Amino acid sequence: MSEVVRRDTARVILVGPDDRVLLFRHPLPAPWSQDGWLTPGGGIDPGETPVETAVRELREETGLVVSLDRAVAFDFGEWSVDGVSRAEKNWFFFARVATDHVDLSGQDEFERRDLLEHRWWTVDELRVTSTLVYPVGLADLLTRLLRGDIPRAPVRLPWS
Repeated sequence: MSEVVRRDTARVILVGPDDRVLLFRHPLPAPWSQDGWLTPGGGIDPGETPVETAVRELREETGLVVSLDRAVAFDFGEWSVDGVSRAEKNWFFFARVATDHVDLSGQDEFERRDLLEHRWWTVDELRVTSTLVYPVGLADLLTRLLRGDIPRAPVRLPWS
């Protein structure tokens, strides 16, 4: 039995002008046959809280600095890539910004290589796209958040 590699993340559902959410296109490993679109964020470093990670990752990936309170959602799942079993819990935070300007200059080498492009999406675009968008259920969660219905405790999103 192989060991499971655990990597938890913190991500930001970032809404800008016109209630659009920022997503990055990211290459996905086999068995996926296309790239996926993900919210900004990344791995939680040792000794770091999810909220600290979310703030840091957003600043690195977009140049935007926000204050975050608590997670609004999470998902958890396991999968296997190249024979390695992986497990991940993703924490999602919600923030609004008054600009759609994204500064990519703070990205590290991995981010410059794997964040292929960024785009601001409307809820309607999320609902009709055939492209993979993560987290699963983002359109419904975003609709709720845009109404001002911020959950008191993080809601669990489907894994796949």
